[in-house]
Amino acid sequence: MNLGVFPLLLALIGGASSTYPDYYDYYDFPQSIYGRSSPNCAPECNCPESYPTAMYCDELKLKSVPMVPPGIKYLYLRNNQIDHIDEKAFENVTDLQWLILDHNLLENSKIKGRVFSKLKQLKKLHINYNNLTESVGPLPKSLVDLQLTHNKISKLGSFDGLVNLTFIHLQHNQLKEDAVSAALKGLKSLEYLDLSFNQITKLPSGLPVSLLTLYLDNNKISNIPDEYFKRFSALQYLRLSHNELADSGVPGNSFNVSSLLELDLSYNKLKSIPTVNENLENYYLEVNELEKFDVKSFCKILGPLSYSKIKHLRLDGNHITQTSLPPDMYECLRVANEITVN
Repeated sequence: MNLGVFPLLLALIGGASSTYPDYYDYYDFPQSIYGRSSPNCAPECNCPESYPTAMYCDELKLKSVPMVPPGIKYLYLRNNQIDHIDEKAFENVTDLQWLILDHNLLENSKIKGRVFSKLKQLKKLHINYNNLTESVGPLPKSLVDLQLTHNKISKLGSFDGLVNLTFIHLQHNQLKEDAVSAALKGLKSLEYLDLSFNQITKLPSGLPVSLLTLYLDNNKISNIPDEYFKRFSALQYLRLSHNELADSGVPGNSFNVSSLLELDLSYNKLKSIPTVNENLENYYLEVNELEKFDVKSFCKILGPLSYSKIKHLRLDGNHITQTSLPPDMYECLRVANEITVN
């Protein structure tokens, strides 16, 4: 177990807090590795012979969606100047599965009709870094992964009927809690929700209980309703860093959730360590106003079979020092690999 100040630890542990598995793009590789383009392709784009169902139209200064030939299932239109989508843009490819429109100039008013709902096999829709002010829709029931980050979204439309929607990325928008509460209630398959970097002041009500990962960092949350997280029986990863949480806004057992593996409460205004369940493995509390280390925050009782499973604990940037740590801390946190203090 290492105790002390580690200047480089911030970057290392910051990466570790993204424990939830990434949703990798199998087809997301540089075009140059594919060689010649397939003849079944828009002339300005690239359809690698090794992946003939993928069409890459990245960084071509396109202002509209090009003609998409039949047979294309994975369409990349990133880093262009596309500012509209006509209702018939994907008429030839109703079996499209991935549609990636990141870094364009799209506005809601210029996305026409039911252009997305016609794509009955669409699983992944990414419209990050555009000019959206509300979520797009209607969307097909097949959708699994929706990404609308780095827009100007303040309103969410209906997600009713999206029984397969598992991942939603909405970070870096202008959402408030009321817009979120009204929209997401019926998503029974939702496991991953990122609402970081928005304008949320209270925890949204009615979030799906199926969530495994919930990111709410970099908002303006100051209060946790009593037993708010108890209803999320599968929740494993929770981020509330860079908010306005103080002791008065955190009821005693707010984070005592048996399923929780990782909890990030760094960069808040806490003076005491919130109680957590013994199953928690990663706990980030750096840069708060913590004044003492209370073993009971981690272990209700101490014994041969009663101890915390904490592996990584960050306490740096507080008023706790190595010399102020109680001796029985080591008995409670007996499996810890790293405890960082001033």
